[in-house]
Amino acid sequence: MIDNKKRPNPIDVHVGSRVRLRRNMLGMSQEKLGEKLGITFQQVQKYEKGTNRVGASRLQAIASILDTPVSFFFEDAPGQENRQSKGFSEDSATSYVVDFISSAEGLQLNRAFVRITDPKVRRKIIELVRTIAADEE
Repeated sequence: MIDNKKRPNPIDVHVGSRVRLRRNMLGMSQEKLGEKLGITFQQVQKYEKGTNRVGASRLQAIASILDTPVSFFFEDAPGQENRQSKGFSEDSATSYVVDFISSAEGLQLNRAFVRITDPKVRRKIIELVRTIAADEE
């Protein structure tokens, strides 16, 4: 049996997942991003799933709206393992950070933590989390 269904290109899937990651980091809905781009949220969904390829000018617009360099969308892309990254991530060894921030809990924790303005309170929270993590070992 031949599979006639065309599969998305892995780079398109990766770029789409990075669009979703950055949009979620900012707490922006697909509807809001679509509105700013002049497209429907369904089109944003297709970009994020990689089923529709994002053109260069559209990717530049997305980068501008999401306040990030275009290179962010290609960091840790398939086939890029041996290249140096110059965007958000330091190297592919830090992909666990992206995985964490991509999770619902990571996003919630990150959003709440950055709203804490007192450095002493932030340090106390870090100490608390380290203590809890040590207790589980």
